[in-house]
Amino acid sequence: MVATANNIKALPAELVRKGRFDEIFFVDLPQKDIRAAIFQIHLQKRGLDATLFDLEVLAGHSEGFTGAELEQAVVSALYASYARGVPLSTGLIESELANTRPLSVVMSEQIGALRQWALERTVPAD
Repeated sequence: MVATANNIKALPAELVRKGRFDEIFFVDLPQKDIRAAIFQIHLQKRGLDATLFDLEVLAGHSEGFTGAELEQAVVSALYASYARGVPLSTGLIESELANTRPLSVVMSEQIGALRQWALERTVPAD
């Protein structure tokens, strides 16, 4: 069984002890190569040819974004492209990224504290 928790500190100790779960992994924000793959997935999910977009540029402009935030950048850029009557482009997605304050910025102290907590208590999920 695999389970996820956004706030492991809220779980009772008896649920996180050895024997209930074999290991506790920490999954940090996606690195650049993973962000590029996430963009590709969400473009293809919407029937778009991901090779028409510069995924490396998008990944480079999305440091600190969660996977969900990357998806929403694609969705918001699609709305903008429809509203303007132009095809979706790398530039439109870049604009949405620039106009978004990711969770890693908005909640930077909380993310930093979680990373510090996980450093000695979890196994990195690389």
